[in-house]
Formats: sequence, structure tokens, C-alpha cells
Amino acid sequence: MERRKVDILCVQETRWKGSKALSIGAGFKLFYYGVDSKRNGVGVVLKEEFVRNVLEVKRVSDRVMSLKLEIEGVMLNDVSGYAPQVGCELEEKERFWSELDEVMESIPTGEKVAIGMDSNGHVGEGNTGDEEVMGKFGVKERNLEGQMVVDFAKRMDMAVDNTYFQKREEHRVTYKSGGRRTQVDYILCRRGNLKEISDCKVVVGESVARQHRMVVCRMTLLVCKTKRSKIEIEKKTKWWKLKKEECCEEFRQTLRQALGGQVMLPDDWETTAEVIRETGRKELGVSSGRKKEDKETWWWNEEVQDSIQRKRLAKKKWDMDRTEENRQEYKELQRRVKREVSKAKQKAYDELYTRLDTREGEKDLYRLARQRDRDGKDVQQVRVIKDRDGRVLTSEESVQRRWKEYFEELMNEENEREKRVEGVNSVEQKVDKIRKDEVRKALKRMKSGKAVGPDDIPVEVWK
Repeated sequence: MERRKVDILCVQETRWKGSKALSIGAGFKLFYYGVDSKRNGVGVVLKEEFVRNVLEVKRVSDRVMSLKLEIEGVMLNDVSGYAPQVGCELEEKERFWSELDEVMESIPTGEKVAIGMDSNGHVGEGNTGDEEVMGKFGVKERNLEGQMVVDFAKRMDMAVDNTYFQKREEHRVTYKSGGRRTQVDYILCRRGNLKEISDCKVVVGESVARQHRMVVCRMTLLVCKTKRSKIEIEKKTKWWKLKKEECCEEFRQTLRQALGGQVMLPDDWETTAEVIRETGRKELGVSSGRKKEDKETWWWNEEVQDSIQRKRLAKKKWDMDRTEENRQEYKELQRRVKREVSKAKQKAYDELYTRLDTREGEKDLYRLARQRDRDGKDVQQVRVIKDRDGRVLTSEESVQRRWKEYFEELMNEENEREKRVEGVNSVEQKVDKIRKDEVRKALKRMKSGKAVGPDDIPVEVWK
């Protein structure tokens, strides 16, 4: 995806069991659904920059799922579909198209739709009688499953993007197996959005799947630029360095010099606090403020990258010249890549387990768990809400206005309140000064490594 500059990828026949979202590394996140590890399964892979734009994930079945995204005020629904094969029962095929119909009917007409699907059908070459939903540039003849694709497009006012662009047959064929060369994978959009599709073709030379080939569509969204508030990066003082004796001693000496050589702290709290913070920034340093992410591909070493590159080139060579020698070379490289990936993962896991046995590793374990928990959530952040009539509000001004309306109504409603306790007498008595030994006991009971308060000074400084 990174090499081909793909932002959203629909995948089918994944055979991944479960209903999850997870970070797959290299700046991409996978949303998937499957009920059987031996058949079916669908998913959508998103570029990391669009993960915050996800508003809703619908997992209809192990053949249909959809994501709703808000991109600069534009609502885009991305649907991944996997139609039953030619030999499946008619009832199963009708159930799939019924599920896809329900997804489309649930999407408001003003929102954009992109469907990436393995239809297991051929819409065929030519478009006589079907000019409103497809172009002329299909492959070979139409079959029953291909007719179902065309009928769906007519029902839902969709268009089959692949067929509108004149390409060499090599860039139209999506499935190759033995001597068979067909077109079964399609990308569909609303007919009214065809003007936003600038290209759609098959990408050759990728070794993702042995028989299927990736279809890439370039869609340009016509958006109204909205001014969004910048996310301020919070840079933090590296107070945790105080655990090291040498850092702690240097900090202590520098702080005393900054306080004019005094052992006791001055009475002015604001001055004292600012001197401590400034000394901490100077002696201990400041973090970059960037999010520390758990990389799922930390085992991805140079040997693995080199083997995968050679496998990709072998696949491209076999696609161009399908000799038995080229086929065997490609299969051998496939086996080698699997072995090297397995070896690299095992080595990385061994190193991880060794590190987790240490005190520092224990903290890494909790960080990894928190990161996995965040990555497993479909919607990371709620950025839009609906108005009174159920319409989605996308601009910051309209969202804030709606929240204002909501709280005004909530806080101004008459509710039964608890009776106030009246007539309580105040108690006045002498309060002794805080003693040094009380402060020492309090500091001793306080745990290190805790979050700082509003003054940005941790307990380790006072200890």
C-alpha cells in the first residue's frame, strides 16, 4: 500500500476468524470480520492518517462489512464485499446481495460510496443496454454472477469503475489461474460521483495473492476545506531520569546553584516552582511529545525485506513469462520468505520475553497492553455528532453549537433535588503548623513514577 500510494484497501477471502481492529505496522490499520478460519472473511485496511476519521464500522457478515469516514466534511462509506463462488447455492448468493442492498439502503443519498468487491462474476466486454452502469472495457463474456453485479448497480444507481477506462487486457484481467484470464474483482461508486474517478486499473507485479491481482482506483474527493484547530504536542520533562543516581546528583547540585546556594527553599512558591521546572528541563531534557507507537513489524529486518523484494520480482517475471522454470523459482522464493519471516519473528519474540523479565520490561508490557487496547477499538475519537434531525454535523462550529444546545436543555430542566442540610454549625479550632517529620512521613508513603499535577513537578523532586 505504501509503495502504490493506496490509502484504503478492501480485502476478501481473508480467512481471519474474529471481529477486530489492529495496527499492522508501517502506518496502517486493519478492520476485519470472519467466522471461519477456513473460508470467507472480509476486511478494510486504512492508512493511519485516516483512522481518526472513522465514525462507524458495520460488520454485517463474513462476506460484507463497511466503514464510514468523515474527510474534510465529506462522508465516505467504504464497503468490502466477497460474493459466493459460481458453484455455491443460489440461496447463499441471494443472501449476499440482500446484505449488500441493506448496507446501501442504510447510507444517506448525500454520502459517497466506494465498494471494493470480489464478485466471482464476469460483467463481460461491451455495455449494450447497460450504458448507465458500466463502460465497454470488461473482459470476455458475461455470466450469471456478472449479471447479478450489473443488476445490483442498476438497483442502487451505482457504476462499475473498472469498465470505464480503456486499458490493455493485462491491466483489466484481475484473476489468472493456469490458462484462465478473467475479470472478477470490481470497484463501484455512485453514478453521480463518476466524475471524481480519474483512473481504475489492475496493478501487475505485486505478489500479495497468487491468483488475484490488485485493482487500484484513484478517487478525488471534492471537499470544502475546513479550518481545524491544531493538536498541540505536549512536551514533557524527563523526570524519570531521577531514578539514576548520577542524574539525581547533577540535578540536586544545579538546583542548589540556581537557588543561590541555599539549602532551604525560598518562601515564594511561584519562584521556587519555576526554578525547579527550568532546572529539570535543562538537566534532564524534554521529550519530543510524539506518540510512542507499538510497531507490529518490529521483527521486519533487512533479510526479510530483501527476500520479499526478490519474491515480488520473481512474481513479476512469472507473470510476464509463464514458464515452468519461472514458476518453480517463484514457489521456492515463497517458501524461503515464509521460513525467514518465521525465524525473524521467533528471534524477536525471544528478545522481547528476555526484556519483559526485567523491571523496565514490566513497564513495556503494560505499555504494549494499553497500545493494543487502543488499536483494537474501531472508533478512536468521537469528532462529529448528529443534530436534532439525525443529520451528521462535521464542522467544529456546528458541533460546539449542538453541544451548547444540549447542555442548556439538560441543565435548565426542573428535576427533584435533594434537600439541602441547613443549620449546620461551623467548627473553629486552632490548627498546628505542619512539622518536618510529618512531611518526611508523607513523602515516604508517596509512590514514585506517578503522573505530575498542575505544577508539573513530580514527587521524586521532593524526595
